[in-house]
Amino acid sequence: MNLVLTVLEIVAPVFLLAGIGFAWVKLGFEYRIQFVTQLAMTLSVPCLIFVSLMTTQIDPAALSALSLATVAAYGGVTLLAAVIVRVFGLNRRTYLAPMIFGNTGNLGLPLALFAFGDTGLGYAVVVFAIMAIWSFTFGIWLVAGSGSFGKVIREPLVWGTALGALFLVQGWETPVFLTNTLSLLGQMAIPIMLITLGVAVARLSPGGIGRAVVLSLIKLAICIGIAALAGWFFDLDKIAFGVLVLQVATPVAVTSYLLAEKYGADAQSVAGLVVVSTLLSVAALPLMLGFLL
Repeated sequence: MNLVLTVLEIVAPVFLLAGIGFAWVKLGFEYRIQFVTQLAMTLSVPCLIFVSLMTTQIDPAALSALSLATVAAYGGVTLLAAVIVRVFGLNRRTYLAPMIFGNTGNLGLPLALFAFGDTGLGYAVVVFAIMAIWSFTFGIWLVAGSGSFGKVIREPLVWGTALGALFLVQGWETPVFLTNTLSLLGQMAIPIMLITLGVAVARLSPGGIGRAVVLSLIKLAICIGIAALAGWFFDLDKIAFGVLVLQVATPVAVTSYLLAEKYGADAQSVAGLVVVSTLLSVAALPLMLGFLL
């Protein structure tokens, strides 16, 4: 019973904040999702990543092991997802990216924080950053037919990650006044991303629900299995292992829908995956956390 209450305490704030965003839109209030998303990804999230890495007390060797495990996990998910898409005869531009990339930012970061504390958040930002870089290169190539190295090096979250890692390895710290400022900016990220998730889901018009259910279940099974295997192979500690599995297994990201819409893939089918996998996570994530804690 105590475990059930603990899991509920972890997941309830996540879905309540997303529910606020959902209700906000349904009540007819204005929410400029493009502006809020740009604010979060350009300013707040990079600050969160930088400060989390700079101030973490995690052994750099443990972070290195997690980084390698994350690369291996996403490599395995990419290969297996490509096989699934081919076997089912699905359109690669529409379905492969959503089968690979999860909502490690809006959903994964707050869940890692609530479930595993500041240490978990420090691990989670590493997984998130690696996934984001893979998404900005290979993910864009999948949907648009071309990638952009220039886009990657211009992304603030990439610089936030690189600088945070450098400060961590060197043992450097910014002046207190600057650290406090960056921390305040970073604290905006989690509530903003969760509310925006709810807003985005409320505005989606899902299509192909039956197929979306099947693919969402397959994605969840693939991601959990491969992430767990990678965590075991690289001998991650309990928190790092839990964060890796949790992050890789998050539902389809709303950004997959936005990319499909932008580059002319079947956006309605991707929207169905976003909605169904997110709803599925309401049941799956508590069960997963109960196992990982």
